[in-house]
Amino acid sequence: MMKCIYKDPNAAIDARLKDLISQMSLEEKIGQMTQIERTVATPSAIKNLSIGSILSVGGSGPFENAESADWAAMVDSFQKAALESRLGIPVLYGTDAVHGNNNVYGATIFPHNVGLGATRDAELIRRIGAATALEVRASGIHYTFAPCVAVCRDPRWGRCYESFGEDPNIVKMMTSMVTGLQGQPPEGHPIGHPFLAGRENVVACAKHFVGDGGTKNGINEGDTVSSYDELEKLHMAPFFDCISRGICTIMASYSSWNGTKLHDSHFLLTEILKNKLGFKGFIISDSEGVDRLSSPHGSNYQQSVLSAINAGIDMVMVPFRFELFIGDLMHLVESGKIAMNRIDDAVERILRVKFASGLFEHPFSDRSLLSTVRCEQHKELAREAVRKSLVLLKNGKDPKKPFLPLDRNAKAIFVAGRHADDLGYQCGGWTMTWEGKSGRITTGNTILDAIREVVGDETEVIYDENPSAGTITDKEYSFAIVVVGEGPYVEFGGDSSDLTIHFNGAELISMVAEQIPTLAILISGRPLSLEPQLLDRTEALVSAWLPGSEGGRGIVDVIFGDHEFQGRLPLTWFKNVEQLPMHVEDIDSYDPLFPIGFGLTSKNELLM
Repeated sequence: MMKCIYKDPNAAIDARLKDLISQMSLEEKIGQMTQIERTVATPSAIKNLSIGSILSVGGSGPFENAESADWAAMVDSFQKAALESRLGIPVLYGTDAVHGNNNVYGATIFPHNVGLGATRDAELIRRIGAATALEVRASGIHYTFAPCVAVCRDPRWGRCYESFGEDPNIVKMMTSMVTGLQGQPPEGHPIGHPFLAGRENVVACAKHFVGDGGTKNGINEGDTVSSYDELEKLHMAPFFDCISRGICTIMASYSSWNGTKLHDSHFLLTEILKNKLGFKGFIISDSEGVDRLSSPHGSNYQQSVLSAINAGIDMVMVPFRFELFIGDLMHLVESGKIAMNRIDDAVERILRVKFASGLFEHPFSDRSLLSTVRCEQHKELAREAVRKSLVLLKNGKDPKKPFLPLDRNAKAIFVAGRHADDLGYQCGGWTMTWEGKSGRITTGNTILDAIREVVGDETEVIYDENPSAGTITDKEYSFAIVVVGEGPYVEFGGDSSDLTIHFNGAELISMVAEQIPTLAILISGRPLSLEPQLLDRTEALVSAWLPGSEGGRGIVDVIFGDHEFQGRLPLTWFKNVEQLPMHVEDIDSYDPLFPIGFGLTSKNELLM
């Protein structure tokens, strides 16, 4: 019997690739280019069509509140079917683990990227990547669609919180997340080639290539109008760093550049990303990104497949209509509209990632990693990230008399606002479900939980989610903590033209602050509209972003003085939305409420 070189872990990757591709039928090659949703991934489809990848769309899981072991069992069952295919090519399972393994009940939920950008701490972000990788691998999953390295140029964009900031230099610094997720490539690792250190790391995906954060008026999936030089300098810059760190995959953006959809841009995907930048991993479409090349979405599908594959998309996140996709792509190759060498290029890239990641040697989950899920070390890391992300915007009506830190032995503390005791709001979108939701959606601690833990035995804490003016005057309070912000949202659902605080939060702050000295805490994915009188009424104002499952304790650590404020704004805080978009390089018109980089210490010193 002929020895299968591709199954030999000691053979060179190029030799394994050549051997495996030479044995594959066209149908098997197209199967590898196909990523399908877990709900349509039947054992027969996986096995007979040699499906390359399966994913959870928008947090879809085995059942409600499924824990890591449940996920691992599900992924292993898909893998078993893949290994029974003719050539036994393992399947790559993908998920949106964008701030921890956020679809899995009981996982550690880290702050969203906008908060991490406020830390300016690349090593912290690397450690978060490494912790996330462990928890993702514990759930049997090999691949995360992260990090998002979009440069958000307009906070009206609904994905602002997925960006580390508006300055490409901040985003470039935070590409250390890639090293955390995938591991550190050794000296001499060829630039552009995918890298994965081992079984405690995950295949990462830099997204969305390119310009998703620069669309006109911050419209999600809109059009970024710019010269090539500006696109390269502002939006492409972080991808250079991801490629130099051995990123395995890159996701194309739903958005357009100068009117051409990225999924249809041969110039940007092939000529620039693959040829000029030397990227050797695979380019994946966004979910139904091929469908969106036609209007209405999903119409004229075969033409959309032709455009996307010839533009340079290697793997298509179909994710549901996979029989149609496979049939159309087969027809396009057999009729000569897509060249066989384009198919071979795509398959070589996909298999290169599978070989580099050790998937052939270790296709199944490692249950010994289950003990890492929300372990003490990871909770402490998330708490540290929250502390370092908090931006103090105001501290005392008289700067010479700082209001913070608060006294934990005060006689009576009034706490208000639904965000004070809502874990779901604290985590934001992409948590347990696609759009996120309210309530005790996973394990963690709210701000109210944490306040009650740290105050003195004699201190009374009164919580009223939505108080009236009358209830506030019933009692004498030392101070109030009012927590307001945004409800959870994702993508186009977060596009906002007014950027107001949700649930009448501004009115709540004003009402309480008129009666009691007040610290206002904002839980949001971006800067929000703050009227001058609101700022004048509050004693102190903290931007806490979307802090995640350990947000309560992380915030309380700092406001009661156990740790100092360290966060600096990753985005410009505008005075009014009419100013947007506004950037520090617009010297003549830059007139922010707080400039990018602003942040105070509790002693009212400006952080540098």
